[in-house]
Amino acid sequence: MSNPLIELHSFGQSVWLDQIERALFKTGKLAKLIKEDGLRGMTSNPTIFEKAITGSSDYQEQIDRAARDGKTGNEIYEEVVIDDIAHAADLFRPLYDSTNGEDGFVSLEVSPLLAKNTDGTIREAKTLFSRLNRPNVMIKVPATEEGLPAIEELIASGLNINVTLIFSVHRYEEVAEAYIRGLERRAQAGQPIDRIGSVASFFVSRIDSAVDKQLEALEKEATDPAKKQEIHALRGKAAIANAKLAYASFKRIFESPRFEALKRKGARVQRPLWASTSTKDPSYPDVLYVTELIGPHTVNTLPPATVDAWRDHGVAGAHLEKDMDKAPDVFAKLKALGIDFNKVTDKLTTDGVRSFSASFVDLMRAIEQRREMSLPGIKERHVSALGKYEGDVQAALQELGSKNVIQRFWNKEAAVWSADAGDQKIINNALGWLTVTDLMQGKVKELKAFAAEVQAAGFKHAVVLGMGGSSLCPEVLRQTFGKQLDYPELLVLDSTVPAAVLAIDKQIDPAKTLFIVASKSGSTTEPQMFYRYYFEKTKQVLGDKAGQNFVAITDPNTQLESEAKRDGFRKVFTNMADIGGRYSALSYFGMVPFTVMGGDVDSLLRRAKAAMDACAAGVEPANNAGAKIGAILGALARKGRDKVTFVTPPPISSLGLWIEQLIAESTGKHGKGIVPISGESLGDPKVYGDDRVFVYIGVSGTNGANYEAQLQALEQAGHPVLHHVLNSPIDLGEEFFLWEFATPIAGELIGINPFDQPNVQESKDNTKRILKEYTDTGKITQLPEVAEGDGLTVLTDENNRKALNGVSTPDSAITAHLGRVQKGDYFAITQYIEETPEIESLVQQIRTAVRDKACVATTTGYGPRFLHSTGQLHKGGPDSGVFLQLISNDAQDVPLPGEKFTFGVLKDAQALGDFESLSSRGRRAIRVNLGNNIVGGLKKILAAVQQFEGATAGAARK
Repeated sequence: MSNPLIELHSFGQSVWLDQIERALFKTGKLAKLIKEDGLRGMTSNPTIFEKAITGSSDYQEQIDRAARDGKTGNEIYEEVVIDDIAHAADLFRPLYDSTNGEDGFVSLEVSPLLAKNTDGTIREAKTLFSRLNRPNVMIKVPATEEGLPAIEELIASGLNINVTLIFSVHRYEEVAEAYIRGLERRAQAGQPIDRIGSVASFFVSRIDSAVDKQLEALEKEATDPAKKQEIHALRGKAAIANAKLAYASFKRIFESPRFEALKRKGARVQRPLWASTSTKDPSYPDVLYVTELIGPHTVNTLPPATVDAWRDHGVAGAHLEKDMDKAPDVFAKLKALGIDFNKVTDKLTTDGVRSFSASFVDLMRAIEQRREMSLPGIKERHVSALGKYEGDVQAALQELGSKNVIQRFWNKEAAVWSADAGDQKIINNALGWLTVTDLMQGKVKELKAFAAEVQAAGFKHAVVLGMGGSSLCPEVLRQTFGKQLDYPELLVLDSTVPAAVLAIDKQIDPAKTLFIVASKSGSTTEPQMFYRYYFEKTKQVLGDKAGQNFVAITDPNTQLESEAKRDGFRKVFTNMADIGGRYSALSYFGMVPFTVMGGDVDSLLRRAKAAMDACAAGVEPANNAGAKIGAILGALARKGRDKVTFVTPPPISSLGLWIEQLIAESTGKHGKGIVPISGESLGDPKVYGDDRVFVYIGVSGTNGANYEAQLQALEQAGHPVLHHVLNSPIDLGEEFFLWEFATPIAGELIGINPFDQPNVQESKDNTKRILKEYTDTGKITQLPEVAEGDGLTVLTDENNRKALNGVSTPDSAITAHLGRVQKGDYFAITQYIEETPEIESLVQQIRTAVRDKACVATTTGYGPRFLHSTGQLHKGGPDSGVFLQLISNDAQDVPLPGEKFTFGVLKDAQALGDFESLSSRGRRAIRVNLGNNIVGGLKKILAAVQQFEGATAGAARK
């Protein structure tokens, strides 16, 4: 009996298989298809590979080996995919050779994430083609606007190209033009064009699915039976009519004199390839899109089920060119019904790119998950060099064991930290984070569904309006992972500085922005002001629908929850009430923004769960990952090494900011505290006192090696150093849980309650009092001036003024203030100014100069953010801080709806309230007003610090 698959070739059509998986090679099935069924090529795409890799164990051994060799997820993907494509290409090579390069091709797609990136597509296509090094490989490039110039360039460079995701005749003609231009450029350069193969993949069944959906809706609405019949008769007609029109264009273009000139030089036609040829509607014949599309110089790429169906009952015939003149009638009728076919094909292109992108992301996540299973666990990746302090840490671990601290911790016994009834009440309402990972893993489906809703709504940005712990986790995730394709770009506003608010205003369109109002209490001043400000701006463009651009994350029954319901918010995420802000990273506060921006929340939570298991009650202290970190911090703090310096290279450089707020606010009270140092560059060992502990947290395969020599030098100088190596950035989930667990352990060892923040409220109360003063009088009482000149003004309280010994210039005031720094102190720069790259660079230069001159730890913090974190340590911790507060004049202020004060006034009140809290405790502190020129003022401060060389600095080094 004849084989219907082989018969297709007698009509000029080649059958390619739309499938690839390793089992096809292992079982010999692909070789059999080539030999017995006349299979003449093969295509792949991210969806196919995703199903192949996740649907079998055939790839696990290779992934294990690559993971152990230190390869990244992307490197593993390329290795696995290239191996499969190469294997398939080798099987098809005899056919390629025997047909003179007409058939025997295997296609591999560039990353769909590059669909809007011409240069990136060109680079990746050339890299893949070069790595495969086989003449019968085709690189698939999507027919997006950005893909067209890439197609021309790649053809001109001599690559075989399969152009994918073509839905409209117009786009097909543009693709053919790009192919011909590429050949012409190559011919003009004197390069051969006779072995370049290309196909134009024209998608079929998806068109009927999209059009039929609209026809069904119209048919339901129609009341006239004749009209219903007319509409019904159009179902299943659009895709084939569209293909016929494309084929007519193919014949016209490739039979033209222009192409004939190329043909004489050996050029081949760019064959139409019918893709998406399995029927989606079960009422249609299962071989519909094979039967109707048979014609010369075409390819039909069939999934395995359609291959089997055609082999079983296909009947070949030259149907493609029949009734081609009637194809335009189909579209005339669709147009008369109000169906815009151009919109249909445009949407299909967009959806196709998005679908392949989603499959590619899922594929990468699947590989990452399998890679994760092959890699060393937390214990193996966390090592420490403690030197002479090893015994102290072992004693601390034994102490934890003898008091059964870990088991009692998991039992949520408040008495672990305090016998005071008031403290215990606070602690009992603050330990929900211990098990929130389990809870949030059950919410992943809900989170993803909401992210899909936001994506479908067309939001371009998502802005977190928060403060302190509730906003720092999203900030870390934003900086680490960046913008994800087709998802809103995540921004975070946690500053009342008018310039910071205006910077957000410049980036967003309120009508296309989702605002995430995050406040545990629901009444925190800053999120409330942000909410009111942006709700008013959004209402001006959306009217009563403004609430649909807002989301709330808050505790149950808060003021914010009530306001969100009143204003018609799109959604309210009710967080667990027994979780404090700084311990909320793995709750809705961190996970909602991460999911909305397109983050892999499932994997992040899975990493957190792994850390949770590594800290479980049954794991003894010496092997308990979180308890061991806590024991090191606590034991070393008791030995005077209370300055924990974090080294966090990109891509996770912002992680230190989150850990800083967690440790500072948790431990800095009752005159005690561990001082976290984030963002301070590494220096020569001689600039560090004997109060330091260093913690390196880096991602394997990035630039961690750049720090090895410096860290080794620090170890040799006697400084304790902890090393945390992450398999990938998604392992931040581990770090979030580990540090949340370690911090209360350290708190127990130094004898404080890590779950309250007694001095944070004091600054808030000061701010409210100052704002009331402004509301009543129209002004704010300022600190006395100490020195003024050259654009700078130094201010402070009476005690600090006396300690400066009658200085008369800003330079002398700054150097006199530096002269107060003693051994074991830390120097804190607290800046109530806009955070820009230039400003941040200067602040970092100032802190580095202070460290190198005075040999003390340095910290920086942007107000009012730090008030809700390190601000607690500044007031409640040890009297070892020396403070430089920076303020400036506002070039432009921003009014607040319904308030007599502005954002600028609010910021000024917060800065003054902060200073008053320091003053009331006798802290060494001065304020410098940078005036109207922030950058110029910072440069002057830097110059003053660089000139400083006092006796105290020498003493600090001893």
